[in-house]
Amino acid sequence: MPSVEEKVEEYFKKILDANKVRHYGKTEKMNPAIASALKNADSKSGGSGCNFPDIQMMLENSNARRIPVMVEAKGTKNKLEKRDKSGAIVGVTYYDKDGKLGKDGKPVHLKGEPNYSAVKDYAVNGAVHYGNAVLDEGTYNEAIVVGINGTVLDDAGDVADAECKAYYISEKNNRIPKLIEKITADDWSLFNPDNVDGLFRILDKLNLTDAEIEELTRRTEVTLEEKSKSIHQSIYDDAQLKTALSTTEKLSLLSGLIMAGLKTDGVKQMEPTDLNGYDNVNNNDGLHMLRNIDTFLHSICTNEGIVTMVMALLDGVFKKPVLWKPKNGISLLRTLFEQVKKDIIPCLESNLHLDFFGKIFNSLNDWVSIENDKKNDVVLTPRYVTQFMSKLARTNMDSFVWDTAMGSGGFLVSAMDIMVKDAKNKISDGKELEKKIQHIKENQILGIEILGNVYVLAILNMLLTNGNCSNMINGDSHLFKLPKSFPANVFLLNPPYSAEGKGFIFVYEALKQMMSGYAVVIIQDSAGNGQGLPYTARILQHSTLEAAIKMPNVFNGKASVGTYIFVFKVNRPHEVDDVVTFIDFTEDGYTRQNRKKSTQEVNLKDTDHAEDRYDEVLALATGKMPKTHYYTEENGKVIKDTITLNGDDWCIDSHRKLDVNASEADLKNKISDYLTYKTNKIMQKESK
Repeated sequence: MPSVEEKVEEYFKKILDANKVRHYGKTEKMNPAIASALKNADSKSGGSGCNFPDIQMMLENSNARRIPVMVEAKGTKNKLEKRDKSGAIVGVTYYDKDGKLGKDGKPVHLKGEPNYSAVKDYAVNGAVHYGNAVLDEGTYNEAIVVGINGTVLDDAGDVADAECKAYYISEKNNRIPKLIEKITADDWSLFNPDNVDGLFRILDKLNLTDAEIEELTRRTEVTLEEKSKSIHQSIYDDAQLKTALSTTEKLSLLSGLIMAGLKTDGVKQMEPTDLNGYDNVNNNDGLHMLRNIDTFLHSICTNEGIVTMVMALLDGVFKKPVLWKPKNGISLLRTLFEQVKKDIIPCLESNLHLDFFGKIFNSLNDWVSIENDKKNDVVLTPRYVTQFMSKLARTNMDSFVWDTAMGSGGFLVSAMDIMVKDAKNKISDGKELEKKIQHIKENQILGIEILGNVYVLAILNMLLTNGNCSNMINGDSHLFKLPKSFPANVFLLNPPYSAEGKGFIFVYEALKQMMSGYAVVIIQDSAGNGQGLPYTARILQHSTLEAAIKMPNVFNGKASVGTYIFVFKVNRPHEVDDVVTFIDFTEDGYTRQNRKKSTQEVNLKDTDHAEDRYDEVLALATGKMPKTHYYTEENGKVIKDTITLNGDDWCIDSHRKLDVNASEADLKNKISDYLTYKTNKIMQKESK
């Protein structure tokens, strides 16, 4: 069936004329900013060439707020829009294999090359492409995009089956298109100048839901992890870098490449073509990148000491000749930066609260040995666990959260996310909300990390999530004293397990400084069976153990130990008749595997209602009524019992009671659990 695209355009232009809306055609220039945006963006077919929306409009309300509208028309059946399996509007994708051979004997496309077919062939997808081009230019931070289509003409030559979908895209919504339901093929009255104020009020209510934010976060993390693994593989495989850079320097290299490529106010964003491959010790690609990094850090961090420390870590790396000396006019720095610019930077330029560098760090850990990792000291907690623990600690907008072994800052990022969301839910006044969020980021988060290279990741994590690094400390937490200006009431921790008491020394030192609130710690399971002494016993002298949660292998191959999450109420001594909730959470609904080159989306699959299970355990551990019943006293997954004050019976296996009527298989399992417990006790005595 031939396309009736021109008739479709004509049909909707008549509607605009009837509503007295000024509109612009393909070759008209609406204003210089829009013209520049459409000229400089990749065309719908990829590569250079101007973009030509079929219809353009500029809407302006009574307060002089202006929003551009990009309309793309098609005239063929089923060409209104294309979505992927997750429901997202398809943009530019990438071929997963080489194409068929063309007449010249070469593939028509290669694996990894961009695929523009959805953008080119579907109305909505093309309109979104134009809208993103407008936002990329920078003058506007919001746009309306409309796809229009039709296939059948009536006797008068008018479109008989007109269809359209209109979406609002904005920076505040991370450019996720939000459907404008009241704009339909039959009703474009909201474009009428008399109705624009009402349309803008509708747009202001089109915010991402929590579910949409979580899905966007998941997709961004998957992409970030996938691309990070690819870059780390490149670094690992490069013969020059294997011996030229230590693990710490490889971390610094990747961190610096990212900082150099991020947007900086008042400065042109760095491009790979800015690296000229000069072969001079005083003028080369390494020095050029260091200047850009320094500019970036000064633009987002007011603490000169932090900037100086970060630059000192990076200086020695980027001055290494192996990185900046050109081969055939191209330095290794430029080759790596091209990959970072294409694959990593787009993931980071959002307002999502992600543990960006936790992902990057752990993906690097797949390829090389991190210092101290043999002692399980440098393994970062997955985001879904840091979120879970932040909720267990009752984190809200008034919390003061700290972590004395913060790693890449994952706990602090998750807690900040919860605090900001809570503020948005409770504070309706815009100015008051803005003031509260600023206070949260500047004054209510504190972290300490002793390893300099990991500390840099925490700083970047916080800065990239629009946080504040004023309370991020590079130092020894054992020597740290809480200032009076920071009344900590939430403590979150994944300590180094090689430390005294399997890491419980960190918990003891932190909790004795707190006057109220909750502490939630993920730690090696043997720490609760006596190897955490003497600190576990000392903790009970001033804090109450409320819950002990036996976890699955959340570190998925990066740490070889079993773990528990312990929940404490601070500044209330544990009494002998206090009841502790023990939960066997080893079946959390996720299926795990450990494929080195796969992303978490592959290695961590929700196969049995994982989200519901985490909500249920959260309710059980915080004294709420659960909505589901996967974990009950009847099925043995929950035990409520007292503990001694000795600090050596904090694990659920210590509180299981043998059932004399049990089957032979059950008895074997119970005996195995008991023998494990007794073996730990014997080993603990021998170590003493």
